[in-house]
Amino acid sequence: MTKIFNDPAEFSDDQLEGFLDLYSDRLVGVPGGVISLPPKEPQVAVIVGGGSGHYPAFAGLVGPGFAAGAVVGNIFTSPSAAHVYSVAKAADQGKGVILTFGNYQGDIINFGIAAKMLNNEGIDTRIVVVKDDIASAPEFEKRRGIAGDFTVFKAMGAAAAAGKSIDEVERIGNLANERTRTLGVAFSGCTMPGADVPLFTVAEGQMGVGLGIHGEPGIRDEKRTSAEELGTMLTKAVLADVPENPGSRIGVIVNGLGTTKYEELFLLYRTIAPKLREAGYEIVDPEVGELVTSLDMGGVSLTVLWLDDELEEAWTAPAYACAYRKDPKPLDSIEKTYTAKVATISEDDQVEASAAATALATQVRKAAADIAELMREKEQYLGEIDAFAGDGDHGRGMVRGTEAAQEAIDNAPETAGPSQLLKLGGRAWAMMAGGTSGVLWGASLETAANTLDDAAESFAPEKAAEAVAAFADSMVTLGGAQIGDKTLLDSLLPFTEALGNSNSNLPTAWQEAAQIAVQKAEDTAVLSPKKGRARPLAEKSVGHPDPGATSMGMILTQLGTYFS
Repeated sequence: MTKIFNDPAEFSDDQLEGFLDLYSDRLVGVPGGVISLPPKEPQVAVIVGGGSGHYPAFAGLVGPGFAAGAVVGNIFTSPSAAHVYSVAKAADQGKGVILTFGNYQGDIINFGIAAKMLNNEGIDTRIVVVKDDIASAPEFEKRRGIAGDFTVFKAMGAAAAAGKSIDEVERIGNLANERTRTLGVAFSGCTMPGADVPLFTVAEGQMGVGLGIHGEPGIRDEKRTSAEELGTMLTKAVLADVPENPGSRIGVIVNGLGTTKYEELFLLYRTIAPKLREAGYEIVDPEVGELVTSLDMGGVSLTVLWLDDELEEAWTAPAYACAYRKDPKPLDSIEKTYTAKVATISEDDQVEASAAATALATQVRKAAADIAELMREKEQYLGEIDAFAGDGDHGRGMVRGTEAAQEAIDNAPETAGPSQLLKLGGRAWAMMAGGTSGVLWGASLETAANTLDDAAESFAPEKAAEAVAAFADSMVTLGGAQIGDKTLLDSLLPFTEALGNSNSNLPTAWQEAAQIAVQKAEDTAVLSPKKGRARPLAEKSVGHPDPGATSMGMILTQLGTYFS
């Protein structure tokens, strides 16, 4: 976001103009910030604020059920007392004003001066300072306010919307503050608009533990860890600072600081949530996303709010702010349980396997395990050649497909024949691998399975060529590609033709055909793709083999080791 600006010194004002235009149906701009259109019934005005660069905090949290106004300072800079006064005065509805912000000296001074000005005019004005950052100080009163701003603001906004008095709104805000804890880590620093370098850097492979949201680095650097280890560290640290009488229900925020992807946050929550439950807590309405950011900082934080009945009511209350909405409607119409679908064989397909079929099924089971292992070994390489013109996921897709097929085959009854195993494997592959390749492999394995009879007393070598031909026909029919389109067919179809025309015994014929498949896969490097995701970037693909043809050659070669 810091790459788009006109005059860097005007960045904060310029972005606010765009924000106000976007939300002109519900917000009004006033000197120093924004206020919400007044509710039908007057209520306590909760005014949040601080420097810019933290969106959706602070202006994005203005709206019914949340803040009545936001004071918007320059990037990471406290707004002036005059601007705090301006916003609060405009938002006052005759029920009093509460100014709330993170525990930073500049904010304390300017919001404090504004509060005196407002009180001198007869506007009852209170202050609630957020102090959730456990890394910044051991003593609660000295702690900074970071992502825990959100829980305190939300509690007071809900209390105000419920029509509570200023005394009650202030009390609930302080209660939420006392029961909120946060710890964050930074992977990279943020860069101010117009600046050439970030405010701080984090060494490669390291992370700064205990970051601030004004571009401050972590309190200490530690080795960057896996999501599992990071989630464990954050959870342990936050739970080590439990407030008095915590109870067993908690609100949870996994917050992104600016450039951490939502998918990464979901992955981190996957680690954190079970650990919180193992500690005896019930998670209520968790939030995962960007709620309090720091420009383009790479980093995450974990916030826990220990709930009592009053705070839970506020935490779960509806809100309709510009950047945050909580639906007040119950979800009673949604089925709360779901039984996962698994690959199964219908009664019509369940055939008692003959001795020959049982022997072949043993080979199928071994092949499924070995091919899954082969794809794990080649995952990185397949992803690399796919990334030249595709999305780089071919290796991962093949691993998912082959592992799913192996699991389904491993879990099949010991009496299952090769046809049943291939059907199960194909269905699992299609279900779990995703993408065009997953569907093609899954459906084509089922088609090949239909050429085999689990009750047969023997399997002639010609059966292998027949199954392969059925597999290839399915690939052609479903995929709509042909030789020369730079797809897996460029290796599969030459293999099928060579196997079908060979006069050699099956082991030799298969191995010779597999060598042709591998060579044809390598030859795709000179081709330009005409199908799939690589087609729009065809020129980037030239010079690199097709990943689908390559993995096909690998698998066909592996299968040749089972014939004797």
